[in-house]
Amino acid sequence: MLLPLFAQAEEKRQNEKLFELLVYKTPTCGCCKKWISHIEDEGIVAHSKDYRSISSIKNKYGIKPNYRSCHTAVSRGGFAFEGHVPAKFIKKFLTEEHPNAIGLSVPAMPLGSPGMEVEDKFQPYKILILYKDGSSAVYADVNSYQEQF
Repeated sequence: MLLPLFAQAEEKRQNEKLFELLVYKTPTCGCCKKWISHIEDEGIVAHSKDYRSISSIKNKYGIKPNYRSCHTAVSRGGFAFEGHVPAKFIKKFLTEEHPNAIGLSVPAMPLGSPGMEVEDKFQPYKILILYKDGSSAVYADVNSYQEQF
């Protein structure tokens, strides 16, 4: 009778490990803190680490300058999530197979993306999948605020 409960608890622990990120950010960035709140609200466990400069982190994970934003999050499996990537797409990516990918990026800081909310303003943007060879492709188009959730 308790076996299903134990199985559910173990599945929950596995999901928590799957959806756990270390977020590298600067200590004064407010949008980074708001993005962390977004991913936590969507069921991702976040640990943050403050640095005065995170360029070396971005270099370490192979994130080229044209794909960069204000923070870099890294999964236990070593995938990088650069910038304001919605939790919905992080979770989807982490459940798929991407042998040549290093992660996802939302370059720059699009208005209305998670953590970049300003009133009811929204700027459509693309989520890019980044590959080990330095190339990228569109992983998802986000054309409305609602598509992020």
